[in-house]
Amino acid sequence: MQISPLQLGRHLERGLKSLYVLHGDEPLLQLEALDALRAQARAQGFTERSAHTVAGAHFDWSEVLAAAGSLSLFADKQIIEIRIPSGKPGKEGSAALQQLAEQAQGNDSTLTIVLLPRLDKATKSTAWFMALENGGVTLQVEPVERQALPQWIAQRLGAQGQRVAAGVEGQHTLQFFADRVEGNLLAAHQEIQKLGLLYPATAHNDGVLTLAQVEGAVLNVARYDVFKLSEAVLAGQGVRVQRMLDGLQAEGEAEVLVHYTLAEDIRALKRVKDAMGQGRPLPMALRENRVWGAKERLFERVLPRLSDDQLAELLHAAQVVDGIVKGLKQPGWPANGWQALHRLAQQLCGLCATTRPASSPARP
Repeated sequence: MQISPLQLGRHLERGLKSLYVLHGDEPLLQLEALDALRAQARAQGFTERSAHTVAGAHFDWSEVLAAAGSLSLFADKQIIEIRIPSGKPGKEGSAALQQLAEQAQGNDSTLTIVLLPRLDKATKSTAWFMALENGGVTLQVEPVERQALPQWIAQRLGAQGQRVAAGVEGQHTLQFFADRVEGNLLAAHQEIQKLGLLYPATAHNDGVLTLAQVEGAVLNVARYDVFKLSEAVLAGQGVRVQRMLDGLQAEGEAEVLVHYTLAEDIRALKRVKDAMGQGRPLPMALRENRVWGAKERLFERVLPRLSDDQLAELLHAAQVVDGIVKGLKQPGWPANGWQALHRLAQQLCGLCATTRPASSPARP
C-alpha cells in the first residue's frame, strides 16, 4: 500500500498498521513522517523503541529478527526502527526484510519502521522491497521543487498563525523567501520557526509578515546541485542560474562537473535535434537519447526554439569552456573557469528563454 506524506495524517486516524517504509531524500519530511508514526504509536501504548542502523556488509541481522520476534520484559508493545542509509541491505538483509514483512502480518504488538534513502526503479523491483510494500505501508518522500516552494512556505507560515501580505507584495515576499532557502528544506523549516518567534501572531497583531521583516530575518541558506542548475538553464531562468552558479562556486563544487552537466545538455539537444531532422518524432527521439522526466518537458519546449546553427555555436562554446576549466586560455573568453561557465550557461539560458522557432518570424 502506497500513500503520500500528505495522506499520512488521515491514514493514521483510521488506525496504525504494523509495518511502514519511509523512503526518499528529503530529511525534514522523512523525519516529520517518522515523528507522526512515533506519536501515534505512543498514544496506542507502544512504550519501548529500539533502533538499528545497517552499516556495512557485516551487519548482524539476527539481532533485528530476534527483536522483532520477542516482546520486552517491560512493555507489551514495541517500535523497531531499521535505518538502511545505503538503500542496499545485501543478500542476508534481503532475506531478513522479507521475513520481517511476513512476521508483521497480524502482529499488533510490534511496529516496524524501515527508513531508506531515495530508491531507483531497479531497487523498487527487488524481492525485499516488494515484500515490504505488499506487507505494509510505503511513503515516498519527494523533495519540494522550486516552483512549489513558495506555496509550501505559505502553508507552514499559516500553520503557526502567520501569513504574507495579499497581492504582489506577498508574492514577492514568498519568492524572496524561497530564493533564500532553495534546496535546504530543513533550514527553511528553521527559518519559518524563527519568524514565528520574532513576529508571533497576537491579539494586536494579525500575523501578517512584511517583506522588510522577512528580508531582515531570513538567512541565505540555499543549497544547489548541478542537476537543478541544468533544469534552470533549460527553463531560461537567467537570474536563478546566476544565483545557482554563485552558490555552487561558494560551496566548492568542481568546475569540471558543472561544465560536464551543461555540455551534456547541449550534446543531448543536438542529438535529439539531429534525430528529428532524420524524420524521428520528438517523443521517439527523446526516448532514444534517454531524456525523460522534468528534462523531457523542458526539451519539448526548447527544441523548436533552437536552430542547427545555434546548437553548433553552443557545442563550440562548450568545447572552449572545457579547455578553460582545465587551465587553457582561449581568445575572447575569460581566463577564470567560473566566469567562463557563467557565460556558457547564460548563452544557453538566453536562447531557451527568448529564441523563437526559425519558421516563425519575430513580431515587432
